[in-house]
Amino acid sequence: MFKGRNAKYWNEFKVGEVIETAGRTIESGDVNLFAGLSGDFNPAHINEVHAKKTQFGTRIAHGLLTLAVTSGQMNGTGLFEGTTIGFLGMDKVRFSNPVRFGDTVLTTAAITEVRPSAKKKDRGVVSMTITVKNQKGETVLTYEQALLMSGAT
Repeated sequence: MFKGRNAKYWNEFKVGEVIETAGRTIESGDVNLFAGLSGDFNPAHINEVHAKKTQFGTRIAHGLLTLAVTSGQMNGTGLFEGTTIGFLGMDKVRFSNPVRFGDTVLTTAAITEVRPSAKKKDRGVVSMTITVKNQKGETVLTYEQALLMSGAT
């Protein structure tokens, strides 16, 4: 099994540990690519004339694009490289503020649970609460997620 240089096994995470990612600026190209990939061509995302008439006054990023970016930011830490077996799920997903073009989002994960797998001794579950904020410190997204991870051999 490949384990990245900075990767951690499930039993190396500690409840209360906080992981912070590097920022990522969301631009028009990101939104256009995501629209094409997902098939979500809602005019709030791709039509500036329409978007100017909305409560936001301009185009905004897809919520699911922001969610995908946070996943990439978490992977960018290297902590999960080669040790994550699977994504078990997410709960309590809340998009609390729009992400506008030019916003830089930063992701923070707080570890809430670390436990061995009930079925296999060589793995465990790491649960966390994710908070995503923009450059102004406004929360744009929160959710809880659980990962199935390998254990130290």
